[in-house]
Amino acid sequence: MNTGKPIKKKNIKKPNTNRRTESGETRLNKYLANAGVCSRREADTLIAAGLVQINGKVVAELGTKVRQGDIVKYDGVELKSEKKVYIVMNKPKDYVTTLDDPEGRKTVIDIIKNEVQQRVYPVGRLDRNTTGLLILTNDGDLTKKLSHPKYNKKKIYHVVLDRKVNEEHMLEIAKGIELDDGFIKVDAISYVEGNKSEVGVELHSGRNRIVRRIFEKYGYNIKRLDRVFYAGLTKLNLPRGKWRFLTEKEIIMLKTGMHE
Repeated sequence: MNTGKPIKKKNIKKPNTNRRTESGETRLNKYLANAGVCSRREADTLIAAGLVQINGKVVAELGTKVRQGDIVKYDGVELKSEKKVYIVMNKPKDYVTTLDDPEGRKTVIDIIKNEVQQRVYPVGRLDRNTTGLLILTNDGDLTKKLSHPKYNKKKIYHVVLDRKVNEEHMLEIAKGIELDDGFIKVDAISYVEGNKSEVGVELHSGRNRIVRRIFEKYGYNIKRLDRVFYAGLTKLNLPRGKWRFLTEKEIIMLKTGMHE
């Protein structure tokens, strides 16, 4: 019966499916991803292969959970579920994008090691002589999303060559050319401010040394190769050799791919 009085709605709380359980447990694949080892999907493969231990015992069962105080090891090395760190760097020349270099060359980690406690990894590679935008993080899921060839993130390079680039070659590169490892077509190519020895190249391919190989096909030597854009980020206001932490907005953009 309608009495004319407003009906009060009960506040029903929805369960939070993303938080830890009351006992402080975390799924093992998520723990590995949080430690920067790999993505969650790749972690399942490592677990099934028997490469992960909890408290000294090999764990091969998917869905296993880690409790607070457990000691987790991957390939014999103890892991810590660290705070996620996201860094953008303007990589200088003569630095390699590896964690350790057997030849004793300078690495990009040397630039940040005194200020960043977490163990971070470069996303993708820039060769020693290539400068420009580089992302470093300990987020395994994001690393896979950005660097795996199937995602093909947008990149823009500023290329300085040893001589003027023939207009006919520019047209051929724009239409697509055949390299040793297959056909490649750039998204866009143009002269930089009318200087025919400097070219801007936009592409999505993640193939190894792809920009250098495109111009080597025509006999050009690259004097300078600089990545100015990657996956929605630019190195605007970031001097060569400097770095900064990504903003929350930038992190969300990378994770959601909203820039695509």
